[in-house]
Amino acid sequence: MAKKTFSSLEITLIVLFILVVIVAIVLIVLLATNQPGTTGKDTTQPFTPFCPFSIHDNDRTNCHPEDGASRERCEARGCCWKPVSSGNGPWCFFALNIGYKIKESQKKTQTGFETQLYRLPSPSLYGNDIERLLLTGEKQTANRFRFKITDANKHRFEVAHENIKSFEGPAATNPNYEVELNKNPFGIIIRRKSTRTVLFDTSVAPLQFADQYLQITARLPSHNIYGLGEHVHKHYRHDTNWKTWPIFTRDAFPNGGMHNLYGHHTFFMCLEGESGLAFGVFLLNSNAMEIELQPSPSVTYRTIGGVLDFYIFLGSSPEDVVREYLTLIGKPLMPAYWALGFQLSRWGYKNLNDVEATVKRNRKINLPYDVQITDIDYMENKKDFTYDLVKFRNLPQFAHDLHNHGQRYIIILDPAISTQRLINGSNHSFDKGTQMGAWINESDGKTPLLGEVWPGTTVFPDYTNPQCLNWWVEECAKFHQKIKYDGLWIDMNEVSSFKKGSIKGCVKNQWNYPPFIPRILDKLMYSKTLCMDAKQTGGMHYDLHSLYGHSMILATEQVINNVFPGNRSIILSRSTFAGSGKYAGHWLGDNAANWNDIKWAIPGMLEFNLFGFPYIGADICGFFDNSTEELCRRWMQVGAFYPFCRNHNAEGYKPQDPASYGENSLLVNSSKHYLNIRYTLLPYLYTLFHKANVYGDTVVRPLLHEFPSDNATWTVDRQFLWGPALLITPVLDPGTENVTAYVPDAVWYDYETGVAISSRKQFVNMHIPGDKLGLHVRGGFIFPTQQPAKTTFYSRKNPLGLLIALDEKGKANGELFWDDGESRDTFRNEAYTAYQFTVTENLLDIKVLKRGYIDPNNLKFGEIRIFGIKNALASVIVKHGQGVTTLSPENINYNAKTKVAQLTGLQLELGESYSVQWNFLVFEKIDCHPEENADETACIERGCKWVSNSKPSEPSCFYEGDYGYILNTNKRITQRKNGMSAEIKRNTAYPERYKGQTPTVEILQVDVTYLSNNMLNFKISDPHAKRFEVPIQLNIPSSKPDDGSTRLYEVTFTNFPFGIQVKRKSTGAVIWNSQVPGFTFTDQFIQISTQLPSQYIYGFGETEHRSFKHDLNWNTWGMFAKDQPPGYKMNSYGSQPFYMGLEENFSAHGVLLLNSNAMDVTLQPTPSLTYRTIGGILDFYMVLGPTPENVVEQYTTLIGRPVMPPYWALGFQLCRYGYKNTREIEDLYTDMRNAEIPYDVQYVDIEYMERQLDFTLDVNDFQNLPNLFDKMRSEGMRIIIILDPAISGNETKHYEAFTTGLDNNVFIKWSDNSDIVWGKVWPDFPNKTVNTSKDWDYQVEHYRSYTAFPDFFRNATVEWWHTAIKEYYNESLKFDGLWIDMNEPANFVHGSVNGCHDIKLNKPPYMPALQSRHIGLQHKTLCMESEQILADGTPVRHYDVHNLYGWSQTKPTLDSLQNITGERGIVVTRSTFPTSGQWAGHWLGDNTAAWDQMHKSIIGMMEFSLFGISYTGADICGFFKNTTYELCLRWMQLGAFYPYSRSHNGLGSFRQDPVAWNETFQNITRNILLIRYKLLPFLYTLMYEAHHHGSTVIRPLLHEFFKDEKTWDIDRQFLWGGAMMISPALEEGVTTVHAYVPDSRWYDWFTAKSIPQRRKWIHMPTPLDHINLHIRGGYIIPWQEPANTTYYSRKNFLGLIVALDDNQAAKGRLFWDDGQSIDTIERGEYFLAEFSAANNTMKAKILHNSQKSTANELKLGYLRVWGVGHNPPTNVTVTYENTSHTISSFQHKPQSQELFVEMTDKIFYIDKLVTIFWKTTP
Repeated sequence: MAKKTFSSLEITLIVLFILVVIVAIVLIVLLATNQPGTTGKDTTQPFTPFCPFSIHDNDRTNCHPEDGASRERCEARGCCWKPVSSGNGPWCFFALNIGYKIKESQKKTQTGFETQLYRLPSPSLYGNDIERLLLTGEKQTANRFRFKITDANKHRFEVAHENIKSFEGPAATNPNYEVELNKNPFGIIIRRKSTRTVLFDTSVAPLQFADQYLQITARLPSHNIYGLGEHVHKHYRHDTNWKTWPIFTRDAFPNGGMHNLYGHHTFFMCLEGESGLAFGVFLLNSNAMEIELQPSPSVTYRTIGGVLDFYIFLGSSPEDVVREYLTLIGKPLMPAYWALGFQLSRWGYKNLNDVEATVKRNRKINLPYDVQITDIDYMENKKDFTYDLVKFRNLPQFAHDLHNHGQRYIIILDPAISTQRLINGSNHSFDKGTQMGAWINESDGKTPLLGEVWPGTTVFPDYTNPQCLNWWVEECAKFHQKIKYDGLWIDMNEVSSFKKGSIKGCVKNQWNYPPFIPRILDKLMYSKTLCMDAKQTGGMHYDLHSLYGHSMILATEQVINNVFPGNRSIILSRSTFAGSGKYAGHWLGDNAANWNDIKWAIPGMLEFNLFGFPYIGADICGFFDNSTEELCRRWMQVGAFYPFCRNHNAEGYKPQDPASYGENSLLVNSSKHYLNIRYTLLPYLYTLFHKANVYGDTVVRPLLHEFPSDNATWTVDRQFLWGPALLITPVLDPGTENVTAYVPDAVWYDYETGVAISSRKQFVNMHIPGDKLGLHVRGGFIFPTQQPAKTTFYSRKNPLGLLIALDEKGKANGELFWDDGESRDTFRNEAYTAYQFTVTENLLDIKVLKRGYIDPNNLKFGEIRIFGIKNALASVIVKHGQGVTTLSPENINYNAKTKVAQLTGLQLELGESYSVQWNFLVFEKIDCHPEENADETACIERGCKWVSNSKPSEPSCFYEGDYGYILNTNKRITQRKNGMSAEIKRNTAYPERYKGQTPTVEILQVDVTYLSNNMLNFKISDPHAKRFEVPIQLNIPSSKPDDGSTRLYEVTFTNFPFGIQVKRKSTGAVIWNSQVPGFTFTDQFIQISTQLPSQYIYGFGETEHRSFKHDLNWNTWGMFAKDQPPGYKMNSYGSQPFYMGLEENFSAHGVLLLNSNAMDVTLQPTPSLTYRTIGGILDFYMVLGPTPENVVEQYTTLIGRPVMPPYWALGFQLCRYGYKNTREIEDLYTDMRNAEIPYDVQYVDIEYMERQLDFTLDVNDFQNLPNLFDKMRSEGMRIIIILDPAISGNETKHYEAFTTGLDNNVFIKWSDNSDIVWGKVWPDFPNKTVNTSKDWDYQVEHYRSYTAFPDFFRNATVEWWHTAIKEYYNESLKFDGLWIDMNEPANFVHGSVNGCHDIKLNKPPYMPALQSRHIGLQHKTLCMESEQILADGTPVRHYDVHNLYGWSQTKPTLDSLQNITGERGIVVTRSTFPTSGQWAGHWLGDNTAAWDQMHKSIIGMMEFSLFGISYTGADICGFFKNTTYELCLRWMQLGAFYPYSRSHNGLGSFRQDPVAWNETFQNITRNILLIRYKLLPFLYTLMYEAHHHGSTVIRPLLHEFFKDEKTWDIDRQFLWGGAMMISPALEEGVTTVHAYVPDSRWYDWFTAKSIPQRRKWIHMPTPLDHINLHIRGGYIIPWQEPANTTYYSRKNFLGLIVALDDNQAAKGRLFWDDGQSIDTIERGEYFLAEFSAANNTMKAKILHNSQKSTANELKLGYLRVWGVGHNPPTNVTVTYENTSHTISSFQHKPQSQELFVEMTDKIFYIDKLVTIFWKTTP
């Protein structure tokens, strides 16, 4: 047998097997020789760390948390070493093959599950690693999960918590969480079941579990982490950028460092996103630890003892999470009512006289003041249970005096007990404690440990010792016999000692010097406290240290029960642990009198409310240092709303009690004011404490608890709430009276005035004077109140009241909990009264839920204040049982200005149920002129007539018949050959309009000018004062005086009231008659009305209209340029105050009001029309038609003909807002080419710019864009880029556009020329990372740069703009067209970053019917008082020229483009005004992917055809939202026939370009675009006709068939010119279109067949791949073989479609030039031919030809004759340059009656005369 040969793979496997065997043997030996369950520190074994160096820096977990990390030390730990690329992350981090693993399957238990964890072989970090652990999981409730990890073999220290009981099961059956275990390495993952959100995932880093080092890391779902303590957190929300917080109770100053402070709190709450969901995490472990927050985000715990005992709490809101947590550890105490009063204290009272003087001066000023506290000064040499018999000898009497004044007395006690004798004898307390063995002992367990605190050498009570508890209770009770204190303040209980460890020091051992020390202050375990190896009854101090304060609290709670049996009292403790809040309150420690500490107190209070300590506060005015008056005043204001409200300061500093600042000082007055408010609201606060006590609610509450879905609230920590409804906004900075405050999304009322604030869900600049505090109540809530007094003892005797703050729906609710204020367990014992208050539909229900307490003071509700009452109250009815009482009128007060009602004189007994019903005075709904909500009195005061009307749209307030102006008979009407004039005066029988708000113009000049036979102008102006007139030069015809016989109109003046009447001579139709009452002319309100000749009115814009023909049923349309996406009755981007009217006799006319001020028009059914504008003059131009096309032609003669686009601009175009990079555009281009879909133009939106800055390029994502665009242009494509007008002014680097603009003074400034009017638009601040998850307002405030707005009226601006575009073109990016956007101008802040100053201009007396009517004209644009400078140097207000901003930018942009590129190019502008069409096209704005938008796009295009803008279209498939397959396909079919054919969608939406869909979609799209491209010669000719003659391109059917009244309403079909009809499918799922066939022969484009119906509605089959196209008989249509771009299609053969009419005739034209040169028409560099067909002959007539037209390169290759008949032609002959050519390639289709002639084998250039004849047999 042959010898076996091993392969290389087999050899490798054998070697690996041998290595595994060796390692296994080594591990067995190691396990056999080591201590059971642990690994010694010196143990070494082969280990190769698996280091994932691809891991992100932020995802590392520190393997060397102590200082001194190095590669050697790191690798010795078996960890990975790699420097971070940036940031603060660790260089030494854990490998992936470290930690523990699960070998066996988990075991199901009664409570959940358990399993064992086995340590993976790896080096030890700190020694004594535990090899086998026990993991226990308990599904305790549906929202609470516990998991504990401990030694599987031996017991370890665990916190014995009096409130946390062992869970015996059963496990929750359907919990809201899921738990998953990773086996190797071990990790536990906890998810929210409903959302699948991972809440806590420890699999991200290895578990470490040694005897004195436990570490676990968990990834969290968000950075929104709150809690952990006790520290000074400068902000409520944690910074997760590698911040490490030690937790170990310590007597240290809260000075802003990151060190550990008094309490030990491991609980944190985390938001899960904007859903409002949240969860909490609690580690039950009392050992010293540190917690590191990491940017992944994740949290790492490192503790040096105990076990890992975690509780996870799920909540539907942050507040729910707190309730869950407190249910576990113990809900907060219910304080005595008096403990909610104001308290005074200080360390440093020299003697009792000093204390009494303080009390006296504060009583004198009538300061609400309940409690006096004394610090250790009262003691004999600072010894507990003593008082100084010299300095405080009358202390017992002092306590008695306080009680006599309704006040209370609290004393301080420290735990440390002096070992020294008293002055007059032995120290009984020490002696007794020694006798009872009450002290903490040294490590021997016998010798009392001695330290040093305030009295000198001391011992320390061991509160875990039952004997100590007895001693403590007994000593406190004895002392109460001497001094009648009412509450206890326990301090220094961290425990604090001034000696390190003890007076002997501490032994160096593993407890005092553990292998790892967290980042605690001083990095010494026993610094300022006891030795860690000290012995207590409950265990070693090492484990119990952080529980010391808690154990003292529990002992003191027994004191309270003993000393005040049955009563609550109060305990205030400095050191706390989880659950301490059940028994004690807390203050934030020894702060200082500075502006930092007043700020940091708010996050501290918010955190302690999370921890279960609603009775919380900071030392008002600061403990250390002298407080300034301003600081103390501001602190007294905010401190009045601390639940624990105490002014306290330290020895050696000036007194800071309020009265010490002077009894009439601003501080005293302000303090009294807000303390009186506090005392007024104590019933509300007390009720909040009840809810905290019973349910676990917070009292001081962050805004995010109430508005968790509003991400702006997540970081708000300079404001806070009392419960859900009282918002406190303090001033926390010196020298200011303005605060940036957040107003959450609710109705809010000023507490003091009751006025609702208009802001909502935004940051506002709140003005808060020196004596004030921001205090607001939330709509929807009812607050129980009580008249205040000097103390709660007296205030509780005063009448109660209710403050009702109504929400938007007029609803509110609230509660009251009331008991005797002091007895213990009143809720459990049902010794209380509870109320539920509810308001709905003007009815207040006061319902008693429980009546278990009868107040001895016979309390009554005496007053009710109601905020948000819209109207005055007529009556108030009170019901009690069967009794009904009507409140006396003198007890009903209503302030119409503040909308506050006050009901007084009520006698509603506490404990009884009532209902209170209020009824409003009845006001009819009216529409007196344009204003809303006017009553009959207001109507009559304006000189109007009131007639009640039940129709909501119809006004009840009418003008009297002669209201307006009348002719001034002292001056005759002046007649001229070219016009007439008159002076008119106001009819003073009627009052002035807006008297006192805007001056009335009493005398007016009226001038009528006959401009031509079909055009006139009438102007009404102020003859005595120059008023603003639109600075646009119209093309006024040079009129020659004549006798008027050829004019189409005649004009007369009428009187009483004055009016202008224009009559069409030919028919007698009056087309304008302003002898309508109501003519008004004031400085800021001008109104004129006219009767209309019919109901058929078209035009007015830019506003989305639901039909082309206007609805005259009292509809009002505002016109004011605004960045407003299309929406019903929302004024959008442009202002087009032009309409066309049809007359009953089929004639048409048009009217332009040349006025650029904000205006609205109301269309009334009479029919009539009312204009209202707020400035300028009345400058009307009228054209007489008589046909609709004539109207447009005449109108564009006046305003300028539409721009002639380049040929390529008629190609299909692609754009989107949101291209990620150059590659994405390149891929799109490639895909479109591969799919062979015609496509000429590629756009880029603002994403190509650096931070959205004009004239920049994003070099990160679009650095290759210039090269790509050069390539595309070389292949026949064209490029259009976007430019916005706003220029960033916040650049840290040189920004040429801004600096040169500044140098040339091009930006809009304030009227005093002091500064630029700064706004914000798209540009971002430099060097800022934009968090797009933030809401819009947040992003605008924090990320958007200040921007300046160029004033394009200025000549200097035009030059600057040209230079900027030129430099960008030459140096950065080549382009062919410019898209100018945001030029209304748009502004993301209202007016300016600093607001506006002129209310009269921004909120004029009359606000037109605009979308922002309630906000002001400055909404989303500039302040109206901004100043612009016309080209002639005339200053004008933006108020007057706002609507001209986009207009003023358009011509300079086109001029620059053409000058720079040397080609015609195209400009597309968003904002337009009459005459804009001369220079630009327009798209219909940021539409939505919705079916109705297709129909509305047809209406919009037809309207802009009226306005003289032919190059128009809508964003195909929609800009906003995701389109659908069918919608986009149908829209592509329609959009192929937009003159401006562009697909464009918005950021965040799915792609919708043709190649984003399937092959079927691409095929259909390709086919329809090939039709468009085929027809481009026809469309280009139409564009020429529009440019040269003023005709429309997109044409309503009524323009061609105006004598057919059915067409007057049609707006779902349209024409290209007069020859092609488009009837698209516009609804989802339709396969048939109901379309109208006008009176003409029509041929189906696809079949060439004529359709038999005329003047009928028919059903056109329209499958998904089809759009209905019809060619009108009588027209010759030029076409061309299509290609992928116009660059190539223009080289192809030309064809003609001859669509014969009923007379077998047709006509048509072809315009041709080079397609790109500038002004070819004006320079005559074009070709124009007219084709005619008759008698089987088609002839071409050359009307104009130029060698530069390139027509000499265009060859005629095809002829299609439709309607040729059934008889087939026998021959076809072409006569070309007088030479006859027989054509052999022709075909006749008898079914469709089409003749097709192909001549591509010949050379027939179109610029030569050609005749084509076809002969048919009879």
